[in-house]
Amino acid sequence: MKVGRVIGNVVSTINHEFFDGERLLLCKLLDRGEDTSAYLICTDRVGAGADEMVLILDEGNSARQIYGISTGPIRSVVVGIVDAVDEV
Repeated sequence: MKVGRVIGNVVSTINHEFFDGERLLLCKLLDRGEDTSAYLICTDRVGAGADEMVLILDEGNSARQIYGISTGPIRSVVVGIVDAVDEV
């Protein structure tokens, strides 16, 4: 799992049929709450909005399990909205 921040939406006029009706988010990865140069394009399962901190599942097989499919072109899924992060 990774933590990221939603920085935009991705719009694709031509894509795999799996993504029809799916909302795609551009998420900048965070390291200890600070932006990194890395990003992911994720499907949205929780209704995340712009500038929200999110929990990202970035494993193909686990992502397919979220959708209940055995094969498909999916890797990263937003599975939660983060309210706060406390470091210990």
